[in-house]
Amino acid sequence: MDYAAAILSKLPGANRRAHGVRRLIETLQSYLPEEQLAQITAAYEFGAAAHAGQSRITGEAYITHPIAVAQELAEMRLDAQAITAAILHDTVEDTSVSLEDIAEHFGSEVALLVDGVSKLDQIEFRSRAEAQAESFRKMMLAMIEDIRVILVKLADRLHNMQTLGAMPTEKRRRIARETLDIYAPIANRLGINRLKVQLEDLGFRHLHPFRYRVLETALKKSQGSQKQIVKKIIEEVESAMADEGIEGEVVGRQKHLYSIYKKMAEKKRQLSDVVDVYGFRVICDDVNSCYQVLGIVHGLYKPMPGRFKDYIAIPRINGYQSLHTTLFGPKGLPLEVQIRTRDMHRLAESGVASHWIYKADEKSDAGPQRRAREWLSNLEELQQSGTSEEFLESVKVDLFPDKIYVFTPKGDIMPLPKGATTVDFAYAVHTDVGDRCVAAKVNRGLVPLRTELQNSQTVEVITSKGAKPNPNWLTFVRTAKARTAIRQHMKNLRSSESVDLGKRLLDRSLKDLGSSLRKIGKTRMSEALEELGLNTTAELFEQIGLGERLAPLVARFLADVGDEAGAGTNKASLTIAGTEGMVVTYGKCCYPIPGDSVMGYLTAGRGVVIHRNQCGNLSNFRKQPEKWISVSWEKDIGREFPCQIQIDTRNKPGVLAEVAATIGDCGSNIEQVEVLGRHDDCSVLSFLLQVRGRVHLASIMRNVRKMKNVMRVSRDCA
Repeated sequence: MDYAAAILSKLPGANRRAHGVRRLIETLQSYLPEEQLAQITAAYEFGAAAHAGQSRITGEAYITHPIAVAQELAEMRLDAQAITAAILHDTVEDTSVSLEDIAEHFGSEVALLVDGVSKLDQIEFRSRAEAQAESFRKMMLAMIEDIRVILVKLADRLHNMQTLGAMPTEKRRRIARETLDIYAPIANRLGINRLKVQLEDLGFRHLHPFRYRVLETALKKSQGSQKQIVKKIIEEVESAMADEGIEGEVVGRQKHLYSIYKKMAEKKRQLSDVVDVYGFRVICDDVNSCYQVLGIVHGLYKPMPGRFKDYIAIPRINGYQSLHTTLFGPKGLPLEVQIRTRDMHRLAESGVASHWIYKADEKSDAGPQRRAREWLSNLEELQQSGTSEEFLESVKVDLFPDKIYVFTPKGDIMPLPKGATTVDFAYAVHTDVGDRCVAAKVNRGLVPLRTELQNSQTVEVITSKGAKPNPNWLTFVRTAKARTAIRQHMKNLRSSESVDLGKRLLDRSLKDLGSSLRKIGKTRMSEALEELGLNTTAELFEQIGLGERLAPLVARFLADVGDEAGAGTNKASLTIAGTEGMVVTYGKCCYPIPGDSVMGYLTAGRGVVIHRNQCGNLSNFRKQPEKWISVSWEKDIGREFPCQIQIDTRNKPGVLAEVAATIGDCGSNIEQVEVLGRHDDCSVLSFLLQVRGRVHLASIMRNVRKMKNVMRVSRDCA
């Protein structure tokens, strides 16, 4: 009996065959039992009714899209719940159907999958970019719970890309860019090569249509002349394998266009240098045969030095395994050869879907699923801090597959992105190790923490109990995990510093009114917090410290006095020590240093910014006198501050070196030098120095002024 025909005869709608239902049912029938087919059939009836009257931009009935998505998943042999979710994935977003309706008819598991794929309502967000980022975050979090969510989404994106030609040009380019930036790398990260290749080529076609056509034409021309050479090479390899008694399959591999384009762009190569690289794949029965075949092909053709990679012994981050070698073929043409077992080939094409696991009690199985879960657990850490857009950028950084492999002291392999440093390695081991690292050894030798790691190095991290992350690490770390952990620490540090600053500002403002925090008392403070809608005094202090509330206004509110109160009192100064870091910053317009007459300006979100009284920007701020606070320097500040000086010199050889040497002799470090102008006999130089205060600066300027080729020295001030 034709089971597919029997099901189709019961379904409503005239154009069933065009919807691809027959093909889908026949594919599912090959691996699912009949009772599960009945559920999928019911889902089709439900989805067709919900989408009745809707059509796509291409003119087809809308139901063709969910069926195409389900077909893609069926070819990966996914389970009935995933196929059902694929058929229903757009019903919540585009029809009146709710998640509760889906849960009632098809179970909570299917409803959760549909919810994970559904986009969020954009009305909730300030911008389209934020809406897309939040939608992506939601999808990734659902994927952490159940990886089938991303498989449905990838299949959905693939069919949308296949029908993207009907969209307006600008929208087509935006979707293509998103596909190349996010979805193709996710498919690659999960090891699903068949989806990755299709998404990349479709994204390339719509993002760069002219380049795509040029490459496609060139490739077709080259393939015409390649056929005989490819056939000859396949016969030679098969014959050599047969002589050694090795069974296997040899196929000529067509390179996909996007990989050619990327190679041309990254390596700055001509088209002719890339399209004549022939690809071959040898599929063997077992691992020993793979290594034997490697010896055979190296015997037939000379291998290129440095172009052999053993991904069987050390798999890629997504679980991919294969031997890669590049050979000098007939007439010196380069040949790329991949050698793998049948299981490895199935994994390379389908990744996490190759040995499908979705039950919780089976989670200990299979390499690809384990690696996928490790990556997803990292995503869970990333999403706990920052905005949706930061999360999206972090994941994008983590997705691109240029990897290196280093070893722990115990010999464990640690994959990291290219350019990763010892700090990235420390955070990859554990967040606590990263937070407390103070030094690192590479191949048993001490190296700076910013050292970039290379393949096969052994890395050891040295930690200290009281150590903390350094904000400067953000300038060189490469992994999303390290970046997120450092930023989180900085936020916590900033919060504690802003609480301390806010408390000092409020107490000082209360003293201006003849009161203090101690005199206000707990009862009045509790009443004030309730009126301000805050929960704790720390919350109030933090808002004041970050400039979100003004200390004088809060003080008047707490002391319950009018605006005229305290007008005649002497205002106390806020003492600054130069170490407040996150909540007291120093204006780069005027570079204040200890000893200068200064004022503080309260800036929302940044705390207090210190300016010199002579700063040219003060006129812009005088319109908001309530944001200015009186500040004074603490005595004996033990740190250095940046300061800018301008020097007019005669145009003589070696003058810059002489000036730099004089500044160095005065115990100052030069951070930056800039030539502001040059005339026939004069140059104007700007130096950014590190100084301890006005006395130190005066000493430097005095010594520089004495130099015979120096005409004028002045301190820059905007």
